[in-house]
Amino acid sequence: MLKLQKLGLRLFQAVEGLIGYAFRGFSNPFYSLGALAFYFFYIIVGTGIYLFIFYDPSIKGSYDTVQYLTRDQWYLGGIMRSFHRYASDALVLTMVLHILREFVLGRYRGARWFAWVTGYPALMLIFPSGLIGYWLVWDTLGQFIAVRSTEWLDWLPIFSEPSARNFLTNASVSDLFFRLILIGHIALSVFVFVALLMHVKNISRAMTSPPRNLAIGTLLFLLILSLLEPAASQARADLSIVPGIINIDWFYMFLYPLMDLWSLGGAWALVIVTSLLLLLLPWLPPQRDQPVAKVLLEKCSGCNLCVVDCPYEAIVLQPRSDGHPSYVREAVVVEDNCVGCGICTGACPFSRPPRGGETLTTGIDIPSRDIQHLHSASVQALAALRAEIKVLVYGCDHGAVLDNLGVHGAAAVSLPCTAALPASFIGYMLRHGADGIFLTGCRMGDCYNRLGNIWVEQRLALDFKHRPHLPRWVPPQRIGHYWAGPGDKARLVKAIERFQQELRDFSDNNGPKAENGDSQ
Repeated sequence: MLKLQKLGLRLFQAVEGLIGYAFRGFSNPFYSLGALAFYFFYIIVGTGIYLFIFYDPSIKGSYDTVQYLTRDQWYLGGIMRSFHRYASDALVLTMVLHILREFVLGRYRGARWFAWVTGYPALMLIFPSGLIGYWLVWDTLGQFIAVRSTEWLDWLPIFSEPSARNFLTNASVSDLFFRLILIGHIALSVFVFVALLMHVKNISRAMTSPPRNLAIGTLLFLLILSLLEPAASQARADLSIVPGIINIDWFYMFLYPLMDLWSLGGAWALVIVTSLLLLLLPWLPPQRDQPVAKVLLEKCSGCNLCVVDCPYEAIVLQPRSDGHPSYVREAVVVEDNCVGCGICTGACPFSRPPRGGETLTTGIDIPSRDIQHLHSASVQALAALRAEIKVLVYGCDHGAVLDNLGVHGAAAVSLPCTAALPASFIGYMLRHGADGIFLTGCRMGDCYNRLGNIWVEQRLALDFKHRPHLPRWVPPQRIGHYWAGPGDKARLVKAIERFQQELRDFSDNNGPKAENGDSQ
């Protein structure tokens, strides 16, 4: 499985890198697949409401009203129908890509199991909803789907009478049938929306809509596609004849050819085995317990910053439990939601290196990668450098590999997430021998922990609304950053080398380093 994930990751990284030349950050469609799925669902609902206004749920009216919208009202109704069709296909595509991408990135285990497991029902509900949508047109494709689907259901030994008998003759289908499946189509859409909301329940600041430029571009693409290749019905359904050539929608009907190639039972076996595998995947093989953040109550002021920054709703504020005279609230970790990213440590205003006779302090920490480990690793890395210009590189475990950078005068320290680095450490290391601090991590918009590089950039930009921030006295020329994914090591090395040259130029223009006050 690990080899499969590595192969898939290289493929995704290559494609995303190419697209990244035109689409930066979250505008890259691969970095906003979840948001695009919500967006396509919104389009489906909006266009579906319009189609519902004109739709006549009856044997004759179903086909006639859809034809009227497609041909006579092509300028609006036809476009709405095409939007409805293509957005439905795009929804399946984005959700499948989203699942594959989360799998190759390993973002489905541990505390992330809930999002993975709740995402699967949403995908499974989409397929019957889409197939029923084709029934409602009641052309030869809808006829084929109705007959083949009921035959597939009849294979299960749970029905006393074969339901496929309802589609033996034209007389066996009533207007009531179309009213019922219309209700079913709407009900399934509601269930899909509920499943999507459950999917993002434990995700802070979940992206349920793509960036504006991506949303507009997607809408224009659907419009152009709808005008060039409008969705159209096939011949009117007639149960007295067997349809000949049928053009199927492979996004929704990929199972039907397999029913002919294998068997009805084989198709059921594929669905059941795949479903069980996907649902059990977060625990295959069993994973060691992940590190969980721990609140150090004597340094916790209940300031809420760790709650704000946590990407997974893993920290909440509760009334104080130790009777502190000044603080009324304290942070409490929801262990089942914590992924051990350490972003909370970087957000804590008490996370700071030693000053004078003080010791390392923080209000919340990751025991296995605590602030003491960060301090020791930073000091050792800096002490090992023997160069005129010394650069300390901080990165994350999930971005470009930092081992053996091969850059003279640069040493790297890796964190669970770059946002786990307290801003005060930057000033501290600059005051204790570093000429520059270079930050790296996952590509912008593709942070393994969702929001890490966003928080880092806000702290570097002295965003006082998002504390703690970079110390005021630190010259911005001594701080560099470049977001690099697992396949971007060569680019990262070049960026560090450029930064070293910029530091030389800055040093030449400003003379020797001065002692700069306190790191805070």
